[in-house]
Amino acid sequence: MTPYSLAFYLDVITSGTVLGARPTDSPDRVTEILGADYAENSLDGHGMWRDYGMAEFFWERESRDHPWVGHHFTLQVHRLSPLGSAAVNPVIRERYGRFDRRLRFERLERLLAGRGVRLEDVPDPNAPAYTLHWQSDSQVSVLVHRAHRRGGRRGGGERVGDVHAVYSSMSAEQVACYRKRYGRRNALGE
Repeated sequence: MTPYSLAFYLDVITSGTVLGARPTDSPDRVTEILGADYAENSLDGHGMWRDYGMAEFFWERESRDHPWVGHHFTLQVHRLSPLGSAAVNPVIRERYGRFDRRLRFERLERLLAGRGVRLEDVPDPNAPAYTLHWQSDSQVSVLVHRAHRRGGRRGGGERVGDVHAVYSSMSAEQVACYRKRYGRRNALGE
């Protein structure tokens, strides 16, 4: 992976934004930052998300008469495995360059530690197949693939130790709820 694409993940995890786009920003503001190259999806007029390739932003609203309120964003890092840099929004690619087909958690965690940024382990309902790690200051979480399900290798070429996705925002209250509900499991979900 190039240092530039790694810098992208470090920037997202430390800032809680994608190129400055916050999870609470309006659809217009996110499009102003990431461009108009997106697919828009809505289930019922109360929830909407825009797919900017690897990055997806989600909004909610009380009714059609109310404005969209930003809820969260997700970096679907697992999309890189089959698609490579083609899965990355052109604005992000222009700024950070080529993206490798996988992001290894151990390397990401080591680079974050070098910046003085620590990730906490959080129990996850998908353990032991996945582990969840949280950065409290930015409220960003990282979901890591840890075990193949029965039947061998997962589709798309995801390997044990690959980052599956990066999410924002995950509040301290949500972390406390996960800890209460799923127990204090270690990083391997045991």
